Amino acid sequence: MAALADSNYLAQFSAGERDGSTHLRTEILSGLTVALALVPEAVAFAFVAGVHPLVGLYAAFIVGLITALIGGRPGMISGATGALAVVMVSLVAEHGVEYLFAAVVLMGIIQILAGIFRLGKFMRLVPHPVMLGFVNGLAIVIFLAQLSQFQVPGTAEASGHGMSGGEWLTGWPLVVMLALVALTMAIIWAMPKLTNAFPAPLAGIAIVAGIVIAFGIDVPRVGDMASIEGGLPQFHIPMVPFTWETLQIILPYALILAAIGLLESLLTLNLVSEIVHERGGASQECVAQGLANTVTGFFGGMGGCAMIGQSMINVKSGGRTRLSGVSAALFLLSFILFAAPLIEQIPLAALVGVMFMVVIGTFAWKSLTIMRKVPRTDAVVIVLVTVVTVATDLATAVVVGVIVSALAYAWQNASRIHAKSYVTPEGAKVYQVQGPLFFGSVEGFGEIFDPANDPGRVVVDFAESRVADQSALTAIEALATKYENAGKKLELRHLSHDCHQLLKKAGQLMVDSDDDPDYAIAANYQVRTGVLHAGH
Repeated sequence: MAALADSNYLAQFSAGERDGSTHLRTEILSGLTVALALVPEAVAFAFVAGVHPLVGLYAAFIVGLITALIGGRPGMISGATGALAVVMVSLVAEHGVEYLFAAVVLMGIIQILAGIFRLGKFMRLVPHPVMLGFVNGLAIVIFLAQLSQFQVPGTAEASGHGMSGGEWLTGWPLVVMLALVALTMAIIWAMPKLTNAFPAPLAGIAIVAGIVIAFGIDVPRVGDMASIEGGLPQFHIPMVPFTWETLQIILPYALILAAIGLLESLLTLNLVSEIVHERGGASQECVAQGLANTVTGFFGGMGGCAMIGQSMINVKSGGRTRLSGVSAALFLLSFILFAAPLIEQIPLAALVGVMFMVVIGTFAWKSLTIMRKVPRTDAVVIVLVTVVTVATDLATAVVVGVIVSALAYAWQNASRIHAKSYVTPEGAKVYQVQGPLFFGSVEGFGEIFDPANDPGRVVVDFAESRVADQSALTAIEALATKYENAGKKLELRHLSHDCHQLLKKAGQLMVDSDDDPDYAIAANYQVRTGVLHAGH
């Protein structure tokens, strides 16, 4: 799909539907805007993980470059993220940064395998209410992360959590900081109404930075967090013992990092795809993230994944193709190599203003109104995922949301099982089962029948039901046993051929029909008289 999107654009370009120079300028300037916003994020997340700022910056460059080139969604931005940093901190504290590099390499390999085996397709199991909760929670997290910039700089490395841990700004410094943030946001809001020739976030950063530098306004700047000056990342094999013990140390971290990284990346891919109205390649994104992290681990980076905040900045600034992501990575590298003194003079207030606008654009405001219209369960899931995302992390929130949604669905379906009954002229009682029969409804299924008082011949018709799993099969066999013990004849009709073969005791009670359904049963055992496994 990514290749198709690129080919469609090239066709439009050759047909003259869009001016090439305007497109090129927009993509490159979008990349520059993203690169400027990446610097404080990468530095802060490096502090969170307990590593040198350049370890975060190198990860942002390498992961961003590789995923921009071969990722599943052109225009999506990847780099060092806080969701991964909070997992890394304990590994670095206990075993050192070299073990982190080894874990990042293994994390990448796991992600590549996930892409090869197309595990990204399971993202379709994430319900829409979970997506809304994810978006809202992440918007709140981005907002809360910016509040640390309103603290007195100078305590970053001591605290180990970016600039958190310092005293809050008060008085005139706070007023100036808030004024610059508001000015940046006002520029970003007004710029598109005047012209689209220049990305609004970049205009906000440039104008506010120019005012601060020209008038020598004393406000926190990028350089107050840490110096970003450095050289090219060097190839470096992680200096850890290649032993079973090392694998036991890094494997749990690698699995968690790989899962969180892919989850955040694929959710961001879905979100960006909805905005640009083009589907992305989930498996391709898994492979790209894996390759990027594998390479990053060998070049002294802390690894990373997709970044929803920077992706939103890029998309809102007009970045739609791979050029914007590549430009962002190359600009970031140029900052490290050549422009560190200049970039370090950018006021943090300008970058905070950009991120606040990202928060406003990311939060699903419509969810506040639709929660009164959607089923109560969906509303609860939206709120739950939002709260858990803020309180813990994205991966936990999504897992909790999916589990709650699945349980709610199972409960709703469990209450749908019922049956209509009537007696035929011949004296047989017919039960017409309606609703799905699965683990959640087997108890209700058993309560439908009355073996003690039913006539000598009973027919159970499954034409309007579906047998979903092994629990359902067990319930049918238990029912057959009850009627057999009562000395009564039981007939089962309109069950699939899978049921015919998998039901052991009830097999002789099956009545074949030309209109029997044909579907696979989710069971895990094989009968001796059949050769059919569940799901085949």
